[in-house]
Amino acid sequence: MSVNSKVLLRQLNDVVSLPSVSSANASIDTSNKAVIDYLANQFEALGFDCEIIPIPGSEEAKFNLIATLGSGPGGLVLAGHTDTVPLDEELWSVNPFSVTEKNGKLYGLGVTDMKGFFPIIMEAVKPLLENDFKEPLIVLATADEETSMQGARSIAAMGRPRARAAIIGEPTGLQPVKAHKGIMMDSVRLLGQSGHSSDPSLGNNALDAMHAVISDLMHYREELKQRYSSELFSIPYPTLNLGVIHGGDNPNRICGHCELEFDIRLMPGMHIETTRAEIRNRISSLMDPLGIQFELAPLFTGVPAFFADENSALLKTAEKLTGHAGISVGFGTEGPFLQELGMDTIIMGPGNIDQAHQPDEYMSIDMIEPCLDVLTKMIRHHCLY
Repeated sequence: MSVNSKVLLRQLNDVVSLPSVSSANASIDTSNKAVIDYLANQFEALGFDCEIIPIPGSEEAKFNLIATLGSGPGGLVLAGHTDTVPLDEELWSVNPFSVTEKNGKLYGLGVTDMKGFFPIIMEAVKPLLENDFKEPLIVLATADEETSMQGARSIAAMGRPRARAAIIGEPTGLQPVKAHKGIMMDSVRLLGQSGHSSDPSLGNNALDAMHAVISDLMHYREELKQRYSSELFSIPYPTLNLGVIHGGDNPNRICGHCELEFDIRLMPGMHIETTRAEIRNRISSLMDPLGIQFELAPLFTGVPAFFADENSALLKTAEKLTGHAGISVGFGTEGPFLQELGMDTIIMGPGNIDQAHQPDEYMSIDMIEPCLDVLTKMIRHHCLY
């Protein structure tokens, strides 16, 4: 690395060393406050104005950061999340909370997905600090992307930050992402009537009823496949996965309760609430005649599908600077929430998504210089000219 590698490596190590695990399991979920405070101090030292924003309902445990250099309308947002997934520390060959450099790679939890993006932003902006920023550069650091995306949701609800364009630095191999599928995860809970298995008339079998629900969801899956299609994606249709089922308590009792959990990967043009309403109506039409009570409940609020603006100037600039045409990916991001604020949005960052969410997560060192070059040019293009 020809940049000040000692400074960059120290800052990468600093952010990795601060645990910020996001989990639906409260016993292992942690605050991201230490990471937010560290980033605020670093960006303030570069001349940014920093605002730390508590996320409503998080009991002062989760925070977003908006760091702004310059003022006025327009400008560029560089965004990322400060949380990581949980880890199996015993499966790591290195300390997950320290950056280890070996064989041309930097290892550490979150170094790629995606706390490592923030020190790279710091290095990218340094050559431009003596210039007059005609439009602002805004760094957005969010919480809980790996679980509820509540950080990005609360930002969208606030209506800020606003800029002309936004880049979310998820690991894409520095290829600009123009589209990704959405995701929703729901559970169906059925309540029948338990009884002695020797006489079916003594109860109302919830497991039998769930068989009908599963069959109908499989039919619905085929209907979605016919209704929505896009060659942008390697799997060019929506998917519906039946993932978890639990029911009953003993083989000699009529099953009185059963629960199914499933997910749907939504195509652009599909809406979460519309899809959920369709499923609810279908289940109701099956369960009402059987006298089975049901509840359809989201396991989390879902992420819409993302599609960059058809004539996205940001995408065209990114394609020119990187030499890569825009691609589509299967994983979800905070892109829809920034797009909701009216910004021309793409997903593009260093590292590879294949390294995320697994032991010995790493970023290849040879990704860093090209990313610095692209980010510096993007900042200059959007904020200086």
